[in-house]
Amino acid sequence: MSGGLFALLDDVAVLARMAAASIDDVAAAAGKATVKSAGVVIDDTAVTPQYVHGIAAERELPMIKKIAIGSIRNKLLIILPAALILNAFLPDLLPIILILGGTFLAFEGAHKVWHHFFAHDDGHEAPVTELGPDAEKEMVGGAIRTDLILSAEIMVIALASVASESVWTQLFVLLAVAVVITVAVYGVVALIVKMDDVGLSLSLRTPPLAKRIGLALVAGMPKLLTALSVVGTVAMLWVGGHILLVNVHEAGWWDAPYNWVHDIEHEIEHAVHGAFGAVLGWLANTAISAVVGFVVGSVVAGLVSLWPAKAEK
Repeated sequence: MSGGLFALLDDVAVLARMAAASIDDVAAAAGKATVKSAGVVIDDTAVTPQYVHGIAAERELPMIKKIAIGSIRNKLLIILPAALILNAFLPDLLPIILILGGTFLAFEGAHKVWHHFFAHDDGHEAPVTELGPDAEKEMVGGAIRTDLILSAEIMVIALASVASESVWTQLFVLLAVAVVITVAVYGVVALIVKMDDVGLSLSLRTPPLAKRIGLALVAGMPKLLTALSVVGTVAMLWVGGHILLVNVHEAGWWDAPYNWVHDIEHEIEHAVHGAFGAVLGWLANTAISAVVGFVVGSVVAGLVSLWPAKAEK
């Protein structure tokens, strides 16, 4: 009897170790998948504050909460099951979906660049507005629709990194990525949009240090939002271009551009040894990807700009 009990306990211990190893594998895969989608995450974080810019302060956090709930619904109820089904039955479609998504990101990035140089701006900041329920609902809906595109890119990139694993590993990795990314993105967004209020509160305090910190926050937040906009645009071009290079190669359509960039990165790594060489190689890959994204995005933006004229004719 005791021997059977010890054997049972031994089996339980083996199962526990296997479960722990599986959890470690899923955690490692989720971490890797999250890192691979980091560029789109940066873009998502940079884009979202624009939807609550100029909104009354008391409505900022409730709107961010609604957008975050919509984002997690996008990921869990729409994108996750669709991605798993496609990977199971039509895996060849995943690179094509990524190519379309990469083209969209490149278009958005290039459109922002051209808009910056050619748009006419009177230099006045938009006033704080009081939105009615219908207007707020429409604004939140627009943010959630934009999030659907960015979240689809994040989830498909994450899935591509574990596409050869079991369906359960794919499921748990995508669940982990969906939760972690949503909490991280909208937590940072909430912090960003409320930082000026924190600064204003500190600036009214008596201690000189608190006052200086508060004034610095109030003065620095517009610059931070501007910097985030620039980072988001660069991330769109870089990620979009990189997605295009990799997945045009993966789809078997055109190998030369990917191989050329890959060779340049490795030549730099071999020429400059150590971690510095790896960083320089990555920077070269990133810069070329951004140029590719800008060129492709500019072509698409040009075609889109012609569409209304053609429609009128």
